[in-house]
Amino acid sequence: MILENSALTKIRQFLWPIYGEEHKRFLPMMLMIAFIIFNYTVLRNIKDALIVTEAGAETITFLKFWAVVPAAFIFFLFYSKMTNILSSKSVFYVMVLPFIAFFAIFALFLYPNRELLHPTLSADWLQSIFPPGLAGMVAIYRYWTFSLFYVLAELWGSVVLSLLFWQFANSVTPVADAKRFYPHLYLLGNVANMLAGYITFYFSNLGKTSNAADPWQVSLNYLMLIVVCVGLAATAIYFYLSQVVFKEAPVSATAAPKKKKPKLSMAESFKFLFSSKYLGLIAVLVIAYGISINLVEVSWKNRLGMQYPDKNDYNAFMGMLSGTIGFGTALVILLGGSIIRKFGWKKGALATPYILGFTGIAFFACVIFPDFFAPVAVLMGTTPLMMAVMFGFAQNVLSKSTKYALFDPTKEMAYIPLDDESKSKGKAAVDVVGARLGKSGGSLLQQFMFAFIGPIGVIMPYSAAIVVIIVGVWIVAVYALSKRYTALSGDK
Repeated sequence: MILENSALTKIRQFLWPIYGEEHKRFLPMMLMIAFIIFNYTVLRNIKDALIVTEAGAETITFLKFWAVVPAAFIFFLFYSKMTNILSSKSVFYVMVLPFIAFFAIFALFLYPNRELLHPTLSADWLQSIFPPGLAGMVAIYRYWTFSLFYVLAELWGSVVLSLLFWQFANSVTPVADAKRFYPHLYLLGNVANMLAGYITFYFSNLGKTSNAADPWQVSLNYLMLIVVCVGLAATAIYFYLSQVVFKEAPVSATAAPKKKKPKLSMAESFKFLFSSKYLGLIAVLVIAYGISINLVEVSWKNRLGMQYPDKNDYNAFMGMLSGTIGFGTALVILLGGSIIRKFGWKKGALATPYILGFTGIAFFACVIFPDFFAPVAVLMGTTPLMMAVMFGFAQNVLSKSTKYALFDPTKEMAYIPLDDESKSKGKAAVDVVGARLGKSGGSLLQQFMFAFIGPIGVIMPYSAAIVVIIVGVWIVAVYALSKRYTALSGDK
């Protein structure tokens, strides 16, 4: 009986290492991040469907550099200013509610009036004087409402998830609890990811089968209504956590109180970031992930747009992808989440670069050498194009499952031993600006190759070579950061 109980205890510790009163703070946080991830999944699918089917996948590279990065800097400036004049609770509401309002306005006003709002004649004139390699710049202007939606959908992940939620979680979670809490915070989050994928798939097909003049408008209305409701629900949970659960007895993230440091200006925050080797290494991890995943994804979305030129078809496929990624991530959390607890921070942090590197090269090989894979495609009863799409599908599932289940938790754990200033302003610089620089860095590399080498199909071998180099730098940075994390946290 003792042996049986011991075995059951070990299984329980493996699958659900949360105990007793901890559920009072853990479960609402788990539900909050699930709602935020749900919205990010729906928004991410829609933004790609809008841009890829109207403007082409090449436009994504220009959007990420010329639109998303400036917007991230503006948000960082605004966030830094707000943290100096408002409480952390007020900052959360001031940052989140405008997002929710915009998504409602987009569905109700901007998209239905797109023909009136989009500058077709002036965009045609710009297209005639711009070189072909800058067609993506013109597309940003031509479809400016779609571009604005793309930017805010991207920033939802960086601002609301990476910055605001994790800023809050890091401030109320002790280091000792983070190893148990953080991987499992994503468990329900990825159930939400699966649900978001299936809901996207369902409403995309519902819109397509409707008798409406614009089937995509039907799908968009349903999806935006859900996004607004879920966003308000996440805000309500934050209100409950901050006003009830942590109001009287907040959990300190450190064993001993730390000296409160004065707030820094934005310029001082950047100086602090670049003068800290520890934060610099975290930034390297974030930037390396952004560049490598961007190089692979844009190439894959180009093939996906060729296979599915209709918005509803494209969005339905992306919904299926999101559902599969959610299932895969939940599986990794349950079966592989013990990697961090059993083998330490370094092993968990290394999983994502290794998997992304191997699967990315496999996708590029399929695209670069279509003649080699053509006989296999014939045996499978499909086309080389569809086979490349499915290779990219597998790459997305495997790399993002490990990213959400292992990379994100280990990255967030790395902030916990730092002082309050590093956790707030330093984290903001890394997550909002650093993440955008990572993705925009890949975009800038692609723009350079578009201008001097050729279109996406031609630059594939170069993109593959860059991914190999970036992943190598990423792995070296993990080893260097692991030594510093162990020294600061005492985690062996």
